[in-house]
Amino acid sequence: MKVKIISDSTCDLSEELLKKYDIAIAPLSVTLGDNTYKDGVEMNVEDIYAYVEKTGSLPTTNAVNLADYIDIFREWKDKGYDGIVHFNISADFSSSYQNACLAAEEFDNVCVVDSRNLSTGQGLVVLRGAELAMEGKTPQEIQEACNAMTPKVEASFVIDKLDYLYKGGRCSAVAALGANLLKLKPCIEVTDGKMDAGKKYRGKWEKVILDYVKDRLEGRDDIDKKRIFITHTRCLDEVVKNVEDEIKSFIPDFEEILITTAGATITTHCGPNTLGVLFVRK
Repeated sequence: MKVKIISDSTCDLSEELLKKYDIAIAPLSVTLGDNTYKDGVEMNVEDIYAYVEKTGSLPTTNAVNLADYIDIFREWKDKGYDGIVHFNISADFSSSYQNACLAAEEFDNVCVVDSRNLSTGQGLVVLRGAELAMEGKTPQEIQEACNAMTPKVEASFVIDKLDYLYKGGRCSAVAALGANLLKLKPCIEVTDGKMDAGKKYRGKWEKVILDYVKDRLEGRDDIDKKRIFITHTRCLDEVVKNVEDEIKSFIPDFEEILITTAGATITTHCGPNTLGVLFVRK
């Protein structure tokens, strides 16, 4: 069976990975002032940084709508695919999943997976779906296997400064000021499809991010060593390389350490100097 794998643009997979695994993207839209653009198609994350620096305001992200999903699914059906499996950011973060499910009802053999995650936490599930499609699994088999996988994904990020969270109304001015003065770096964890505040780190970013990796990986024997993502927003190459080396010091036998930059959703909510390590538990 010929099955097409599609994800919304929040999966943060690189162009190289999308090409390697033959994954198509359904872009969310991003509104900058009075103008709305397709994420990753008509604008990129540098446009977000430039907009925030110029206006002091954050853009907004918008779900893929029902009509767009119908067009996307029809396009791949018309190209001769027997089935489609589409992956979404957690339904608790966006209405994209609901819209995709409604669109799927218009077609045969179109299945939708709620990743219960975001960024490359979602990307890990998408890649598994693509591997199963390459093995000749049906859309229903892929959906079932990926739904079973989603609770095993461990996704978290550390945020350097709370400026974007404050601009987005997700923390008070007092909290943002206090955290920045005290050099607090909060860890955000994705649990059961929702974001929760985890440990608050303190100190210089370069040290904090290595402490975070240690907390995530040290002494763990429950991690699937197939792949781990380092996903970040505008972090220095040196910082990312140090994180990679730190991962190898705790778990030297990951088959893949994949490095990606986050797209519009993470960037809009977290701003620059955000970094996470994302992987799957056994």
